[in-house]
Amino acid sequence: MELLPKPWTLVVLFIVILRSVVCFSNGKVSQACGDMVPMHGYTPSPDPPPGSLTVDKTTFRPGDQIKVTFSSVLSDKKGHFKGFLIEARNARDPDAGTVGSFTLLNPAISQLLNCGDGEGSAVSHTSDSSKTEVQVMWTAPPDPPPNVQFLVTVVQKYKLYWVRVPGPVVTLYGASPLPPLSTAGQATSKTTTSSGTMPRPITSDGCGITKSCLREPAACDPQNDALCYFLSFAKEDDSVVFELSGPAPGYVSFALSTDKWMGEDDVYLCINEGSQVSINAAYVQGRTHPVIASENVLRDTEGRLVDGVIQCRFRRVVRIPAPNQNRSNLDEAHYLFMAHGRAENGRTHRHNRQPLISSNPVFITGSPEDLTGSRSPLLIKFHAVFMLIAWMTTVSTGVIIARYFKPNWPDTTLCGQRVWFQFHRALMLVTVLLTGIGFILPFIYRGGWSKRAGSHPYLGCTVMALALIQPIMALFRPAPDSSRRYIFNWLHLGTGTIAQVIAVVAVCLGIHQQALLLPAPWSTGIVAGYVIWFVLADLILEVHRRGLFPIGQFFKHFEVHTENIQTEDKEEILFVPSEGQSCIKGPRFKEVVLVVYLCGNLVFLTILLGTIRGV
Repeated sequence: MELLPKPWTLVVLFIVILRSVVCFSNGKVSQACGDMVPMHGYTPSPDPPPGSLTVDKTTFRPGDQIKVTFSSVLSDKKGHFKGFLIEARNARDPDAGTVGSFTLLNPAISQLLNCGDGEGSAVSHTSDSSKTEVQVMWTAPPDPPPNVQFLVTVVQKYKLYWVRVPGPVVTLYGASPLPPLSTAGQATSKTTTSSGTMPRPITSDGCGITKSCLREPAACDPQNDALCYFLSFAKEDDSVVFELSGPAPGYVSFALSTDKWMGEDDVYLCINEGSQVSINAAYVQGRTHPVIASENVLRDTEGRLVDGVIQCRFRRVVRIPAPNQNRSNLDEAHYLFMAHGRAENGRTHRHNRQPLISSNPVFITGSPEDLTGSRSPLLIKFHAVFMLIAWMTTVSTGVIIARYFKPNWPDTTLCGQRVWFQFHRALMLVTVLLTGIGFILPFIYRGGWSKRAGSHPYLGCTVMALALIQPIMALFRPAPDSSRRYIFNWLHLGTGTIAQVIAVVAVCLGIHQQALLLPAPWSTGIVAGYVIWFVLADLILEVHRRGLFPIGQFFKHFEVHTENIQTEDKEEILFVPSEGQSCIKGPRFKEVVLVVYLCGNLVFLTILLGTIRGV
């Protein structure tokens, strides 16, 4: 993952948000004002449109208003439409730009767009709800052309739309009417390639020998493993043959990127079209839907659908000359992204999981190799590692030392302070430091707040706040003999306990986030095992401190003494053995429990860290 310089984060976010309006259902389609073509990447329907344009008058003067209506001509659902774009053009020169301005009659379903320099010069939809009619008012400009024609682009489904459907022509008073027009200049269409049948299935034969392969799980074979996500490529003369396979409800895809950040990438899609696979070259700008390329750069396309697995094979030349500027040169190094997800009516939705990204840049035309990759960005892995170390190990150890080891080492100091206090303070400061670093990393990776992470980031923010409150509270704690000391003790204990509980919940949610996604359910079981291990150690030490039951034959006799020792914990349990009987002293027993707890804790932690490394 490439780290963006912090000053540019907001700029990048603004560009992503600005561009994300294209191809979405909110109707903010100003980029389509010129050719009126939806950026869906499919060919406009040759069939008659589901409705027609009408006007309430056919002549006008400057400043006059004309009611323009687009309504369905069919009574059933085939007459419904979801999106539209209405413009007025010079009938003698439709490509010269918009004419006049519009006024809304129903703002709930329509909105004004500014095309070029004209305010309100076009009208579009506000949502993808089904509609049968839309009405607007058009106002003639002060200096209009003699003949004005209304045009509409109407969208019924993502793949089914009609572009620049010609409507009525209205004439300026005193001007000559225009002869009837049969068309209004159709815009060029985008190219979608339907694949032929695939005579031979995709296999892993030759990986690392005759072709390069990126796959998950490692060393899987798509011919035998229905859960295998597989990408291979091999150079043949001046072209490269790509093979792509994977289980998906709608599409499998891969992208060529110059970095590990999504955006400005060369994308190739294999989409399930029901009975066949469509294979498309596309381009993605920021975190938006891929825009299907208008040029056909793929050859020898093949595809098939088998038991929910999408497979496709195609050929592309190494270098594609201009004006195909969005196609990457295959003899240059790129990171490989593999993704899959749902598709509806040919429109791809956001991938179901984090893309599988190659570990290193790859020369597509280079020597064959077996590639490795990961679905978890490095920053997110470090985020998980720092948080697990902080809230599984350093916090729990610091809590146990503060709760049960105050009487230990009474005559020993470390840098002028009691040993238990120095250990406790050091562990808690390490916790705050690790939490702070881990807290920042996802924001660097996402470039801001993640709206798709559920409650995990909210819990993380709460833990971060509580972690900062604890040392601040400790700086202002009263003296041990103060009458208000108990207030600090309870607040310090309560805040720390709440932070621990919330942190455990955040960890359980975090290990199943899309950007990490540790194997379930056993990864949750490991976290549960750690919690039980901590509670068990805490319970044993608490029972030992209170002397509630004998611990082994060496602890059958004990007396509870209250001594004036220099510690906030005044109650001490002193075990008194019988004559001639030896025993392990209370402090030694606690030290044994602490060592055993740390060993178990590190086992749980190591398992989770090893799993994170492997995803």
